[in-house]
Amino acid sequence: MIDTGLYEAKTLYPFQKNTVEQILSEFREQKAPFNLLYQLPTGGGKTVIFSAIAKQFLEEWNQKVLILTHRIELSIQTSRQLQAIGVKNRIISSEVKIIGDQEEFDCYIAMVETLNNRLQENQKFIENVGLVIVDEAHYNSFRKIFQYYSKTNILGVTATPLSSNKALPLKDHYHKLIAGESISNLIKMGYLADAETYNYDVNLHGLKIGNNGDFTISSSDVVYSNYFMQEKLLFAYEEIAKGTKTLIFNAGIETSISVFELFKKHKYKVKHLDSTFSDKDRKEILAWFKETPDAVLTSVGILTTGFDEPGVRTIILNRATRSLTLYHQMIGRGSRKIPDKDTFQVIDLGNNLRRFGYWQDHINWQDAFRFPDRFLESRISELEDLEFEIEFEFPKSLEPYFDFQTLEAFNIKENYYECLDRGIKGKHAIEHSLENHFEAIRIKAQDLTMGLKAVELLQDHIDHRIKNYSRCIAKSTDNYLKYLKETYNRQLCQKLRMELDD
Repeated sequence: MIDTGLYEAKTLYPFQKNTVEQILSEFREQKAPFNLLYQLPTGGGKTVIFSAIAKQFLEEWNQKVLILTHRIELSIQTSRQLQAIGVKNRIISSEVKIIGDQEEFDCYIAMVETLNNRLQENQKFIENVGLVIVDEAHYNSFRKIFQYYSKTNILGVTATPLSSNKALPLKDHYHKLIAGESISNLIKMGYLADAETYNYDVNLHGLKIGNNGDFTISSSDVVYSNYFMQEKLLFAYEEIAKGTKTLIFNAGIETSISVFELFKKHKYKVKHLDSTFSDKDRKEILAWFKETPDAVLTSVGILTTGFDEPGVRTIILNRATRSLTLYHQMIGRGSRKIPDKDTFQVIDLGNNLRRFGYWQDHINWQDAFRFPDRFLESRISELEDLEFEIEFEFPKSLEPYFDFQTLEAFNIKENYYECLDRGIKGKHAIEHSLENHFEAIRIKAQDLTMGLKAVELLQDHIDHRIKNYSRCIAKSTDNYLKYLKETYNRQLCQKLRMELDD
């Protein structure tokens, strides 16, 4: 049994009350099933808002509410807020195999993987659900649950309405987006602390882009664990943040441990935390961090969501990311407002400011929701993309499908200019790329089914090559790129059929 403890109810701010009414009005006006997405910056009180919505929905619709999270900490946080406002609820943890009396609770909170397992065994695991609330809705893992609630209203909440998988945009699963107050408005109204950003120029050559479109952990560890980057981090901390409660975000565990050793050597109060720590150790470290005014906590990934320590005065981005969502999540950890804290500091050691602009900058989230590809393209400059264009790394899990050595031996930009030097048209570079992909698949494919599966898995890499080719010819309209990719895939599949089809 999970102990959710006592919790003091948080009073809704005026803008939060208006949001609750606005969202409920949408569900009143729209005929179920209606999928609504709500955006609000980190620190704006999403849990308080959707808990109030859950309470009012239960009273008005007389149907159960199911809340989905992806971390146990978020489940507990939500349960405490619901209890505090008088909503009797139950957390569906991994230990809960069956629900006895369905009338005992009106509200259930579940982690997505646990609930998916239960629903696969019994689609009536929780009956009479009228509203599903999805916390951190940008995570694509929630999509698997939607099939079980195709006739139910769904409310997704997120700070950044961009899917964690660009191939599965949120607009495909939600009918409408309501964008909440902007970061700058929340600062003006006194609900968020303002960020003072310090940007240090760093050399990121050596970073590789992985299959998910972000920089790989392995290449980040190599870049950020070297002596010069460690020295720059220490210099930035001592120049800007010394003596403040500081949270350092790293891409990899190796980097975070190096940071811990560096700060420990210089006699600073520092601890390291990552996902391999036990719950007990994690609680002890977070308690130490809370109680120590000038504590430095170096971490990897796990504190981007479900972590709330208002006393944080400095956020250090000791990593580079190409994810706007992650950028906002990391900085948002320092934005909590307390009586003696109107501002906090952000130290950027990953050229992230150059990629995304200031955290407080206006963002058209409606545009991001409706046209995610165009939106993301505009956020990352062409110069930034060109800097890393040849650094593409495949996950090892794909090794059975194609020969990595063959793929890595070909560079479409170099091939394009080689074609021009030989006096032939640059478009032959696309044909040579296709031959390279074909050969990499042919070496590993045991039959046509495996070959066609490999083509599916290559889509990100095909996008990557076509994008770099289009830059060489200065022609990159959406329609042209779409045509090029469709033709490329069709011809690649035809070659495989001719070679592998018995």
